[in-house]
Amino acid sequence: MNLPIPSDKPFEPERYELDEKPRFHFDLSRRAFVQILGAGLVVTASGGVSFAQRGSRRGSAPKTIVARLHLGEDGIVTVLTSKVEVGQGSRTQITQAVAEELRVPVERVRLIMADTDLCPNDGGTFGSLTTPRTVPAVRKTAAAARELLAEAASRSWGVDRSAVKAGGGAIGHAASRRRIAYAELAASDKLTEAYKEEMSGDIELTAVDEWKVLGTPVAKPTNRAIVTGTQKYPSDITRPGMLYGKVLRPPSYGATLLNVDLAPAQEMKGVVAVRDGQFVACAAPTSYQAAQAIEAISKTAQWETTTQPSSEDLSEYLREHAHTGEGGTRRPRARSKGDVDGALKDAHTTLRASYDVAYIQHVPMEPRAAMAEWKDGKLTVWTGSQRPSGVRGELSQAFGVPSDKVRVIIPDTGGGFGGKHTGEAAVEAARLARAAERPVAVHWTREEEFTWAYFRPAGVIDVAAGLDGKGSLVAWDFTNMNSGASALESPYAIPNARTTFQYSDSPLRGGSYRCLAATANTFARESFMDELAGEAGADPLAFRLNHLEHPRLRAVLEAAASAFGWKDAIRKTEKNVGVGLAVGTDKGGYVAACVEVAVGPRSRIEVRRLTQAFECGAIQNPANLRSQVEGCIVMGLGGALSEAMQFKDGKILNATLKEYEVPRFKDVPELDIHLLDRPDLPSAGAGESPIIAVAPAIGNALFRATGRRLRSLPLQAALSREA
Repeated sequence: MNLPIPSDKPFEPERYELDEKPRFHFDLSRRAFVQILGAGLVVTASGGVSFAQRGSRRGSAPKTIVARLHLGEDGIVTVLTSKVEVGQGSRTQITQAVAEELRVPVERVRLIMADTDLCPNDGGTFGSLTTPRTVPAVRKTAAAARELLAEAASRSWGVDRSAVKAGGGAIGHAASRRRIAYAELAASDKLTEAYKEEMSGDIELTAVDEWKVLGTPVAKPTNRAIVTGTQKYPSDITRPGMLYGKVLRPPSYGATLLNVDLAPAQEMKGVVAVRDGQFVACAAPTSYQAAQAIEAISKTAQWETTTQPSSEDLSEYLREHAHTGEGGTRRPRARSKGDVDGALKDAHTTLRASYDVAYIQHVPMEPRAAMAEWKDGKLTVWTGSQRPSGVRGELSQAFGVPSDKVRVIIPDTGGGFGGKHTGEAAVEAARLARAAERPVAVHWTREEEFTWAYFRPAGVIDVAAGLDGKGSLVAWDFTNMNSGASALESPYAIPNARTTFQYSDSPLRGGSYRCLAATANTFARESFMDELAGEAGADPLAFRLNHLEHPRLRAVLEAAASAFGWKDAIRKTEKNVGVGLAVGTDKGGYVAACVEVAVGPRSRIEVRRLTQAFECGAIQNPANLRSQVEGCIVMGLGGALSEAMQFKDGKILNATLKEYEVPRFKDVPELDIHLLDRPDLPSAGAGESPIIAVAPAIGNALFRATGRRLRSLPLQAALSREA
């Protein structure tokens, strides 16, 4: 039987930039819940707040659950969430949120994350949504528990509710000096009257100026496990009697398997060989044996290949295959205001330019990995993914089993960056485990990750703009082909503007990436803004400020320019040295960057220093936020300077870390990071948007260093071509 494998389908760019509303579901029975966590208080948040205690049926799970919290008789607070820890700090942040609202030390809070049998589906980990969506729901749940406990204590003592206060994991009454621990309340019947009465859904959260735990640099709860090597990642999961699996990969994209002989592998001791349509794989007691078996099979395989485009002709290919909406092709997505064509025609000065960006990989520290086990008709998979319920859906569809017969568990994972939304390794491991009737682990190699995982989509961007006689923008026309619509709209005040996204037939499999297409669109827009400033005879900073009405964007731009010393830096004239700046916004974050670059022998680009200002509302963990900004900058350096997938005849030509140039320590410049705290504004996610200003700021600096306007990413390759 040839199973329909979802991962074989093309991955649509921008699929996960949409504001998806997950279909929340929680079907864990009360009995199972108590068996796992023990007796105590359970608090569930959905549209309102629901409570249950010990064996009570009251507060049965509503259909839509965004947070669930358990306060045990041992005083430990357990939170269940489908969010995933991939190094971005969600485990720490959610822990802080609970500790803040429940008034307990962070050491008493533990999280059960990303287990589809235990956790409510409060959405995958993408789109920087944990901070604006999950954290408020968790805070609401914890605050509801705090209020319920305080109400129970006040009833028990016969005092007014306003006279008791939560703190240190207990409820206290100052006048009588009485104090009762949460654990004692959770283990008693004193909550009965309190939870019999409906609590208000309008639970008051702790004000930012009263934060004691949020807003502080709390360390990761798993720090000790990480540094001692006891942390278990997906690649570390083992099961009794397990085997290791390897998959026969096609020699090129689009290749079809015509014939293969499994006998050479089947003759090897302990090896299980499987062919299921185009899927051919082996499982063996060691990964080395499995690799040997695949090598033996590969010598017998016969393939039919197809013509494939080359990375050298990528821009032309994307243009030629862009969808116009005619003949049944996908319609472009466009938005406009004013009369763009008329304004361009009447403009005093008109400027046009085209930009392009390459396919790049996510390069997580941990490549895809999965362990699959079939038992009593149920499939359990441990894997690394940012979408536990999405992977469960893939497995359910692939094997034709109900979703409640599939359990997906996501241990803390070694990186994702938008690259682990799908469950390819999980499906592969499950297919092998079913055939072998034993647990099977599939660990992708780095070469497999580079070749068969999806990429940040390449793109071509055309921009046209018009200036009036005073050097002000009067027209703007911006079209992105293939890479996506994130941050497509210009943040500048322009009376006549049009933005368009056109789908194209992508030669490589594209998908989500850190900040998605905002990296490409911001590069094109901010590079072009510098070109326009040059046409207007204006300073790039002043030109932007003249067109920026948004106060938060102005604030980060002014902060970065001031800290960098822009006015003095732009006046300096040092041979082959230049400065540049850029600004951008996406996913609720506001960022500006200023850089200084030098061009050395053989046109080698050196980024000497980089100043960045970032604002995402009220800061919940300044240390983790700084780490996220630093990580984005380093990742942005790679996409800006060196990273690009090279391919020809359906084969990736640089599928190793030796050939694919990611930033090394020596490439990291002096960093000067300024975090703008806005306690008056809701917190937004910060794991993505700090990346977007890096490439255009470097590109603009290179123009001042060399006099050459580079409109292609990566910039090092573009500069070398022109040298």
